[in-house]
Amino acid sequence: MLFPRSSGILVHPTSFPSRFGVGDMGIEAYRFIDFLVESDQQYWQILPLGPTGYGNSPYSCYSAMAGNPMLISPEILRDEQLVTDEDLANWPEFPLDYVEFERAVALKLPLLKKASENFKTKASPVQQREFSAFCESKAIWLEDYALFMALKESFGGVSWNNWEPDIAHRKPDALDKWRQQLNAEIYYYKYVQFEFFRQWTELKRYANLRDIKIIGDIPIYVAHDSADVWSHPETFCLDEPTGEPALMAGVPPDYFSSTGQLWGNPVYNWEELQANNFQWWVQRFEAIFDYVDVTRIDHFRGFEAYWAVKRGKKNAIEGEWIQAPGTALFEVINEKFGNLPIIAEDLGLITPEVEALRDRFEFPGMKILQFAFNSGPDEPFLPFNYERNCVVYTGTHDNDTTVGWFNQLQHYEREDVYRYLGCLDPQGIHWSLIRMAWGSIANLAVVPFQDLLGLGTDARMNFPGKAEGNWGWRYRAEALNWEVRDRLKTMTYICGRSPKRN
Repeated sequence: MLFPRSSGILVHPTSFPSRFGVGDMGIEAYRFIDFLVESDQQYWQILPLGPTGYGNSPYSCYSAMAGNPMLISPEILRDEQLVTDEDLANWPEFPLDYVEFERAVALKLPLLKKASENFKTKASPVQQREFSAFCESKAIWLEDYALFMALKESFGGVSWNNWEPDIAHRKPDALDKWRQQLNAEIYYYKYVQFEFFRQWTELKRYANLRDIKIIGDIPIYVAHDSADVWSHPETFCLDEPTGEPALMAGVPPDYFSSTGQLWGNPVYNWEELQANNFQWWVQRFEAIFDYVDVTRIDHFRGFEAYWAVKRGKKNAIEGEWIQAPGTALFEVINEKFGNLPIIAEDLGLITPEVEALRDRFEFPGMKILQFAFNSGPDEPFLPFNYERNCVVYTGTHDNDTTVGWFNQLQHYEREDVYRYLGCLDPQGIHWSLIRMAWGSIANLAVVPFQDLLGLGTDARMNFPGKAEGNWGWRYRAEALNWEVRDRLKTMTYICGRSPKRN
């Protein structure tokens, strides 16, 4: 799919303002969509929406297909009469600029439990039919996910491979026993998904009716401690007796880390996947396009060849490249769904073979302006080297903010930036790079919201390789102001990225 000339903003829903400690799908999400419309943007890009585990990373979730309960809006639950004003009264104050995840979870989950109990006993016949229809339509992943989460709670939160052996290995008798024993808990986890998708569907509908498309994100790998690995162990390279990853995913030393990145996720058993015509991946694409319009595939190069590190290694240096059947996979996806709107995250060590795979299916790649000033005029991230079928970013969620990046450059590195720009925008380096992105020939230009606001390193979303303290940034409600809106709208018009409205 070729994008029209257009632009958008990258911000994850957890970053929205909310008095409940973490951004959600309530009124501020709708205000943000209004801001996109008023500033002539056409895309809202998000990070993965799954239920996060340790470290709160949206790239390490308990399910590749479920939604994050923390994004459910308590105020919408109140409007649906599933909780009361009294339940929301006296909510403690939270920091405005970042998420205190543990504290927010501790307060919000009991509220979701109450909403579930009220729905179970008070939902109308129409609502009950809607719930049953949802459970049936999502059964291919929802049944395993709800049981997995109920089991995880029952076993005190430990990883699935440390559960009782019979249920860890999904023995039929054990599955039947635990489904009966945890029936109430399973209902709760199904209800929470029902509520998540109900709220998200309404939010997406609001965006689409205003000609805003949502760009989602598929992490190439899933967490080892997930419903996906527990319910489909044959799909992953696991150690047979222990259930631990036999081969772990990561990347060799690169821009972000001198020892590489050892993610710890199990890599895929591609032979098994190919033998059943990539059924799990077909289901995964089907699931994500249920709730987004476009998706970015994280670590796209892993579909051509992936870095695998044997179990027990402490870093990613001692790994090896192994070929992956990316061409066969995307041929199946095309045959099943047609030409899907997919963006390929083609950053890092990219070979001609990876580029050939990307170009064979006409997936637009990514260009990052913070990488553009290192290597002279042949640097592929410089705008004059772009092809039109690409997406340009000032930076991504893994980068420092543009202001933070610029402030940490050496003097000679800043001089390289000055020479290319000619002059700095009087409003700051962030607007200089936004102008460069918007003025490029790339079909789509995207700016992280932190860069639009000119924020420093304190607003960075993620430090790759750092296990804790990430993903927590939030903006304040007053950030959606007329000054930023009008400046962005003017830039979008000048650079020919405004929507063609009748």
